Amino acid sequence: MMQNGLFSNDDTPQGQTVGPVTCLGKTFANDHERRQYFLKLLAEKLKDPEFRKIEGFPIGNDDDILNLSDPPYYTACPNPWIAEFVMEWESQKIESEEEYHREPFAADISEGKNDPIYNAHSYHTKVPHKAIMRYILHYTNPGDIVFDGFCGTGMTGVAAQMCGDRNVILSLGYQVLPDGTILKEEVDEENHSIWQPFSRVGSRKAILNDLSPAASFISHNYNTPVDPIAFEKEATRILKAIESECGWMYETTHTDGRIGRINYTVWSDVFACPECTTDIVFWDEAVDQENGCVRDTFPCPNCGATLSKRLMKRAWVTNFDPIIGQPTTQARHAPVLINYSVDGLPGRFEKRPDQDDLELINKINSEPVLDWVPSNELPDGFNTEQPKKSHGFTSVHHFYTKRNLKVLAALRRLLKSSNMEKQLLCLVGDQLPRASKMHKIAISRLNTNLSKTAGVLAGTLYVPSNQIEYCLISMIGFRIADIISYQKKRDGYTRQIVSTASTHVMEIKDNSIDYMFFDPPFGSNINYSELNFLWEAWLKVFTNNGPEAIENKIQNKSINEYRILMTKCFRESYRILKEGRWLTVEFSNTKASVWNNIQSALTEAGFIVANVSALDKKQHTIKALTTPSAVKQDLVISAYKPNKNFEERFSSEAKTEEGVWDFVQTHLQYLPVTKLQGQSLLSIPERDPRILFDQLVAYYVRKGYQVPLDSREFQLGLSKRFSERDGMYFLHEQAAEYDKKKMTSKSFMQPSLFVKDEASAIDWLRQCLKDKPQAFSDINPQFMQQLSGWSKNEVVLDLRELLIQNFLCYDSQDDVPEQIHSYLSSNWKELRNLPKNDSSLIAKAKDRWYVPDPNKSGDLEKLRERSLLKEFEEYKAAKKKLKLFRIEAVRVGFKKLWEQQDFATLINVSDKLPSNVLEEDPILLMYYDQALTLSQTDTDDGW
Repeated sequence: MMQNGLFSNDDTPQGQTVGPVTCLGKTFANDHERRQYFLKLLAEKLKDPEFRKIEGFPIGNDDDILNLSDPPYYTACPNPWIAEFVMEWESQKIESEEEYHREPFAADISEGKNDPIYNAHSYHTKVPHKAIMRYILHYTNPGDIVFDGFCGTGMTGVAAQMCGDRNVILSLGYQVLPDGTILKEEVDEENHSIWQPFSRVGSRKAILNDLSPAASFISHNYNTPVDPIAFEKEATRILKAIESECGWMYETTHTDGRIGRINYTVWSDVFACPECTTDIVFWDEAVDQENGCVRDTFPCPNCGATLSKRLMKRAWVTNFDPIIGQPTTQARHAPVLINYSVDGLPGRFEKRPDQDDLELINKINSEPVLDWVPSNELPDGFNTEQPKKSHGFTSVHHFYTKRNLKVLAALRRLLKSSNMEKQLLCLVGDQLPRASKMHKIAISRLNTNLSKTAGVLAGTLYVPSNQIEYCLISMIGFRIADIISYQKKRDGYTRQIVSTASTHVMEIKDNSIDYMFFDPPFGSNINYSELNFLWEAWLKVFTNNGPEAIENKIQNKSINEYRILMTKCFRESYRILKEGRWLTVEFSNTKASVWNNIQSALTEAGFIVANVSALDKKQHTIKALTTPSAVKQDLVISAYKPNKNFEERFSSEAKTEEGVWDFVQTHLQYLPVTKLQGQSLLSIPERDPRILFDQLVAYYVRKGYQVPLDSREFQLGLSKRFSERDGMYFLHEQAAEYDKKKMTSKSFMQPSLFVKDEASAIDWLRQCLKDKPQAFSDINPQFMQQLSGWSKNEVVLDLRELLIQNFLCYDSQDDVPEQIHSYLSSNWKELRNLPKNDSSLIAKAKDRWYVPDPNKSGDLEKLRERSLLKEFEEYKAAKKKLKLFRIEAVRVGFKKLWEQQDFATLINVSDKLPSNVLEEDPILLMYYDQALTLSQTDTDDGW
C-alpha cells in the first residue's frame, strides 16, 4: 500500500535503534518492527469515518498520512495514542507529598537565536528553546508532562528534553548541585548574592500538537534522536548522487576557460515602457549597484521617457505548461548576473550571463521534468493572491526555476531509497523558500563585501522583482553541517509525542497536563496554512484550515471568529490542565484588538491571568505591561487554572462577601511578590486595587453572578483584610517578603502611563496627585502634553470635569487632609510638625487637588456614575452609529444592563459602536460576549 507513496517501508529509523525496543508496554525486535506494528493499527484507525471527523483532521489520503507518520510517537493526523502515553508517564512519576505552588515567572530573559538547534530549521515564528527552558524549569518537576498546542517546529519539546542536560542548564546562568538541584541567583537583605534552589535536573515529557502537517513533521524531526555519524554518511551519499546527476546544470565558464560552479543567478523582471513599448529589464535600468539602491525614477534606454516601477506594466509571456497540461501566462524575467566560484581560485566572481549560460538555461527549460513534482493549484487566500497577481503563479511548481525544480524532483526520488528519508526530507524542506523565486537579493549590500542573498520576505509569498536562484545542491551541502551540529547536541535524547490536529479537541483526560507553553497565531499576522501550502504540497498532506485561529477575509474570519476559535483552544487546554497549574502564552502583535481578544479568550475559557510582561527583544528584558501600547513588544502572559477546592467554595459563597474575599485571597497567592529590573523594584500592576477589582468582576460575570459590592466597598475591604505596599495589595506573609526585597533594592519604579482615553487619563491624574497634591494651574500644562495619543472615538474631556468627578480639592474650610499634610511637611521644613489647622499650612494647601481615601470616594463615585448613566441614555436612544462618545459611560451602561439582564439593549448599543472599540476594550468585549451567550439561553432563569 505504501510503496507508491513518498517513503519506502525499508527504514531502520534514522539508523538509531537496532536492538530490542519497548513502546507502550510492548517489546519489539527493533524500531522498524515497532513502526510497522503501529502503522497497521493506524491504517485501521484511518478507515474509521468518525476518526476522520475529528476537528482539524488534515487533508490527505491514507497512504500519504501513513508514509509521513512514525506511530505511536508521531502521526500526520490526530494521534490516537496520546492518552496511553499520559497514563504511562503518570505511572512512572515518583510520589511527592510536597504541595505544588509556583508564582508566575517574571524574571529578566536574554536568549539569542544564534544556536545550532534554533537554526536547524526555519519557520515563520519561533521562540528560542532556551527561553522556553526557563519557564519549564520554573513551573515543572522532572517527569512532568508539558503540552504545546501550537507547537510549530517543536521547540517546547526540545526545551523539555534539555531540562535534563546539565551543561545546557549551566549555560542559562544557573548552578547545578551534584544531586541535581538547580540554583538561581538572588540578592539577600544585606545585598549579598545568594543561590536559591528552585528546580531539579531531569527531562520533562512533551505532547506537541499543530494544525499544520508541515509544522508537526518538523517537530517530529526536531524531537527524534538520530545518529549524527550515520546521518552525515547518508546525507553525503545523497549529495554525491544529486551532484552526479544534476551538477552540470550549475556550471559556467570562467574568463580563462576553466569551469566554475554557479553560486547563484540573479533574475530580474521585465517591464514595458509605456511610451515606446521597449522591454525594460528592471535590474539594468532601475538598480543603482554602485550606491546599493533602487532608483525612484530612471530613463527609458530607447526613448528617454522618465519611468518608475509604478508607471510601467509587466511584460508577460504565455507558454504551454506540460506539468499541468495547459497554457499559463506569467511575468517575463531575464538572467542578469551570475555569481560563481572556481576550484583553485580564491574568492567569488561575477559576470553577465554569456551565450553559453543562456544556452544552458534554454536546454534545461526545454527538457521535461521526468520525476514527480507537486502541481497543486494555489488556494484562494490573502498571501497566495500576491504571486498570482504579480507574476501569474497559479501552481506550486511555478515558484521554482526549471533548474531548481528538477533538482528537487530528483532529490525526492533519491530519498525514497534512503533509510533516513524523513530527516533528509526535512532538511530539503527547510531549503524550499530559499530555493524558490521568492529569494531576494540584498541590493543595499551590492557594493560591499557582505552576503548579497537576503532570503525571503518573512510571513509572505512575496515574489520580488529581482530574484536569486541559488544553487540548491550547494545550499543543502551547507545545511548538512548545521543539522549535524544540532544532532550532536541531541544525541541520546528520547522522543516526544507529536500530533496533527486542532487544539480544539485533544484525546487527553481531564486534569492530565502539568504545564503548557503556547506561541499561538497572532490575529492576521501570519496566515500559516497559506504559507505552509508550498511545503505541504511536497508532503502531500495539507492543513485543514477550517479551525485555523487567524483573521483572514478570504476564510471569512474576522477578529470575532479569531477570538471564538482561540476560546475553543483555550477551553480544551483548560480542561486537560491540572488544577492550580500554569499556562504561559507568548504573544506578538501590534494591534491592541488582537491582544484584548486573546485575553478575553483566556478568561472565557476559565483561566485567570496572573501576570502580563512584555519581552523587550532589543534590551532583552521583561517589563511590566501597563498600557495597550505595549503590545508592540512581545508579551508573556501567565495564567492559571483555579484549584477545584476554590471553585467548589465559590459556588456556595458567590452571592456573599465571603466569595469576594476568598477569590482575592486565592488570587493573590498566584501573583508575583516582587519584580526586579536590574536592582530596581518594579510596580506589579496585577496587585493594583483597580486591576484586582476588574479580575473579580470578570470572574463573577463569567460565572453568571452579580458582584455583591461596589469598587469603593471593595477597596475599603482590601485595606482592612490585606497589606498595602506602594499602592499594591499583598497577603501578610507576602508583604513581609516584599519589605525584605525593597530594603535591598536601589529604587522603586512606577510604570509610565500612556493617556489615550478617559480611564487612562484618570489613572495618570491619580499617579500625578498621589504623591504630590497640586493646584489646577500646575496640573494643566502637564496634562495637555499627554493628549497627543487620545482615541479618535473618545470625547475629549475638560481637565476640570475629570478632576471634579474623580478627585477632591481642598477649600481651606476644614483641617488640611492627611494626603496634602504629608506631602507639604515632607517637602517644606517650615511646615513640619505643624497641626493640621495651622494657618500657614492651610494657606499652602488651599486649592490643591488630591486623591481621596476610599472612605470619602464613595459619594464621588456615585455622582460620577449617575452622570455617566445619564449620558448612556442618550446612546441608547440614538438612531445612528455612534462616532464620538465617552467609553466610560458605555462601560457603566453595559454593567447596568448586564445586572438588569437586559441583553437585547446591550447588544443593540454594541451594534452602534465602531467595531474597533469593542475589539480593543476588554471590559466592553466581556459584557458583549456574555450578553450574546446569555441571550441565547432561557432568560427567565434567575441568577
